[in-house]
Amino acid sequence: MQQPSLEPAAVRPFRPLALVAAAACLALGLAGCTDSAAEQEAKPDRPVLVTKVHFEDIVPERTFVATIRPRVESDIGFRVGGKVARRLVQVGDKVTPGTPLAELDATDLRLQAEQAEAELHAARTALAQAEAEEKRSTELRRRGWASEAAFDRQKAAAAEARSRLARAERSVELTRNNLSYATLTADTDGVVTATLVEPGQVVAAGQTAIRVARLGEKEAIVAVPETLLGRVRQGEATVTLWSDPDRRYAARLRELSPAADPTTRTYLARFSMPDAGDEVAFGMSATLTVRGGTGEKAARLPLSALFNQGSGPALWVVDRQTGSVALKPVTVARYDAREVLVTGGVEEGDEIVALGVQKLDPAQKVRVVEALAY
Repeated sequence: MQQPSLEPAAVRPFRPLALVAAAACLALGLAGCTDSAAEQEAKPDRPVLVTKVHFEDIVPERTFVATIRPRVESDIGFRVGGKVARRLVQVGDKVTPGTPLAELDATDLRLQAEQAEAELHAARTALAQAEAEEKRSTELRRRGWASEAAFDRQKAAAAEARSRLARAERSVELTRNNLSYATLTADTDGVVTATLVEPGQVVAAGQTAIRVARLGEKEAIVAVPETLLGRVRQGEATVTLWSDPDRRYAARLRELSPAADPTTRTYLARFSMPDAGDEVAFGMSATLTVRGGTGEKAARLPLSALFNQGSGPALWVVDRQTGSVALKPVTVARYDAREVLVTGGVEEGDEIVALGVQKLDPAQKVRVVEALAY
């Protein structure tokens, strides 16, 4: 006889539906696992861009603000004192040897020259008289009609007259030179950079009147901090003008001040510019770039190749034969805007991943599609 069911009558119709739902879920789960495994097996190698590691000397650059100045700039002044009558040049005028720059009032100098000429005539007359008396005294002494003392006096007087004539001749030469010094002239090719006297001004001998810069070699002058003295001495220097930043001029250290400026605590350095032409004007602003090797080698790599998740900088190194990648810690010397300088951790010629390093997995195979030249 059939046993009566213990389930409520209301539950009986839903039992087949529950069994069907459970079977459907189980089937979907099995299908999902099968698809995931198949997808893992069929997953292709990840394409990567790589760049080769190449070590070279680290050549750091330092820049300084420079000013273009002449190598030789002379302060020219009158060799005699007097009142300035005319100034014949302006700032910026080019001059050649013998070009008059300024003139003094030569009235007093001319009078001194005339006085020296008169003294010269008097000295010649006195010498002629002294020589005549010496000749007569010599004849009288030979005949025995003059004493030895009288002969010696006439001889001394003639010698004194000769000395006075020589002194008068030198005085004439000096006054003529002084008269010529009343006109200040240039002694070399150059350009006037400053005029420090005006007509009517009384100047002393040697006082600076005109400043002339020679048109020969030009220099770039910079102030160097004491921490960079060694690099400035040993490095290679180039100069670029602010007005023409695309052109570079070779520069060579000519002079380095042995003492620091008491105000700025910097050392004045002068770099000669042998290739500078007329386009480089005095007073221009420029940038002096000094490149100096430190003897340390480093590989310059793109900043996007660096991988760091808190354990230090590292690089993904690619093995082309096996298609595998390995993460190697590296030593970084310096970070630039788009580059990183690596000094250790990788070898010369290693190929590293340059892009997409955050998406790599050590267990994943990669395929090099293009080498990134950097």
